[in-house]
Amino acid sequence: MENIPISVQGYRKLESELERLKRERPEVIQAIKEAREEGDLSENAGYDAARERQGLLEARINYIESRMARANVIDLDTLSGTRIIYGATVELEDMDTGDMKKYTLLGPDEADPIKGSISILSPVGQALLGKEEGDDIVVDAPRGKINYEIIAVDFLGSAGLRL
Repeated sequence: MENIPISVQGYRKLESELERLKRERPEVIQAIKEAREEGDLSENAGYDAARERQGLLEARINYIESRMARANVIDLDTLSGTRIIYGATVELEDMDTGDMKKYTLLGPDEADPIKGSISILSPVGQALLGKEEGDDIVVDAPRGKINYEIIAVDFLGSAGLRL
């Protein structure tokens, strides 16, 4: 069983979601009970919807519980160094277009490219791990190979995290 890196804030977010989902259980059970009381289950859309919601709810609860059991909780405020590791914020320049990008490398459960974070398991994340400022990387992307230069490596801690 492999450990999954996650920030303290990301872990708390999973805990909060798990608590909320568990509080929804009685409501879903009640909706199933009420739909069952309506009679014929073969053509009961309310029953089908409630059962589907229950299945999705239980699946998400199981997923979160399994992730939390394997979580390697990392305090971003304790990280530093020159090499790119989990929690590093990296500024990249696309060497072909000159476009600048800035990402924080996080675990798969908290990465959100729209908010400026990517998974360490993504192609870019994998290419960056272990590199330093000034290094070049090549990433295989759907549009072809992309050449990046690493402009800066920072460890902003939890203050720089947007979950």
